[in-house]
Amino acid sequence: MAILKPFQAYRYSAAAGDPARLLTQPYDKITPEMKARYLAASPYNLVRIILGEERDSDNEADNVYTRAARYLEDWIREGVLARDAAPAFYAYFQEFEAPESSERLLRKGFIALGKIEDYSAGIIYRHEQTLTGPKRGRLELLRHTRAHFGQLFMLYPDEEAAVERLLPEPHSAPPAMSVVDEFGARHSLWPITDASRIARIEELMAPKKLLIADGHHRYETALAYRNEHPGDPAAQYVMMTLINMHSPGLRILATHRVLRGLPHFDTEEFFEKAVKAGWSVSACDSVERLKQRLAAREERRVQIGVIAAGDIRLMQRARRDGQLDVPVLHQDILGGLLGVSEEAVREQRYIEYVRGIDTAARRVSEGAQVAFLLEPPLIGDVARIAFAGGIMPQKSTDFYPKLLSGIAIYKL
Repeated sequence: MAILKPFQAYRYSAAAGDPARLLTQPYDKITPEMKARYLAASPYNLVRIILGEERDSDNEADNVYTRAARYLEDWIREGVLARDAAPAFYAYFQEFEAPESSERLLRKGFIALGKIEDYSAGIIYRHEQTLTGPKRGRLELLRHTRAHFGQLFMLYPDEEAAVERLLPEPHSAPPAMSVVDEFGARHSLWPITDASRIARIEELMAPKKLLIADGHHRYETALAYRNEHPGDPAAQYVMMTLINMHSPGLRILATHRVLRGLPHFDTEEFFEKAVKAGWSVSACDSVERLKQRLAAREERRVQIGVIAAGDIRLMQRARRDGQLDVPVLHQDILGGLLGVSEEAVREQRYIEYVRGIDTAARRVSEGAQVAFLLEPPLIGDVARIAFAGGIMPQKSTDFYPKLLSGIAIYKL
């Protein structure tokens, strides 16, 4: 059973100022430019805790993690962060415009504490493999602060939307917090403290499988911390935002691959190899035409766009046994045709991952050798693979928009 429970979150108080100056994107999405902007926005911006500045003088007693712990305690003592009076689930809604389609959408979820489970228990499922490096830093932060500042993005199956109907209507009451992020998405929060409603949500969620959409490294960090502290009841839980995988507001974007630094890469030679390997290759007269052809999804064919210097083409091949595009790209094209090893992919030796076809095209115009453009995966395919125990390659999915960090904080 999936065990969820309400909690008394720490949240920024009015004394902290405008939440737009305090909250951040998830730590792994914060670029150096974004970090500088966050640091300048407010002395209480969360980036100081989740991705603090390193100093030449850092030592065991004074470093990124010890300073993060001090910031947390200072902000609580000063009233910048305040603990809610009653345990709650937190309805968390996001209104946003889908990139490249301009469709206006509403995504409804709720924040809760979820009991940490081993994957083998068949309750929580992953769809991506994790890397050791990011988990090491997150674990040090958790050890020092004993707090979770960002939520895991979890999906659950609910075709009838029974849980969503228990969440507040967006205009039924003013939200406790509402903020527009740097990408134009509005994030709004409503605490749910009614005991009967909380109990009904817990009951409906108990039999459901939970799928990690975003936050694999953070989940496995929480799992490691739980194993370090088996006698600490608070360490058995982690903060989650749970969203119905059948929600019309759920969007997955494609993550394209841009390659540079490949030895001996030749565009014509690559396409000749592709044709010999069974791909059909057709030219497109513009990036816009390539977008149109990729948008016309064909269930029975794998379609991968290719942009190289002065060359725009669409590669197509029959889809075998329900294959997904990303594994085909990695195994058949990057590995098979270009000889890029799995180790090189893990180390991102040649690869940059980008969102948006125009961005990928711009990288090529700026000097990259080639961009491979993918269709966004379908949530049904992601769930099918994950619930069957399968793993997808890194950066297979890009759920949009991201969940803001600092909107609620779980202090163990």
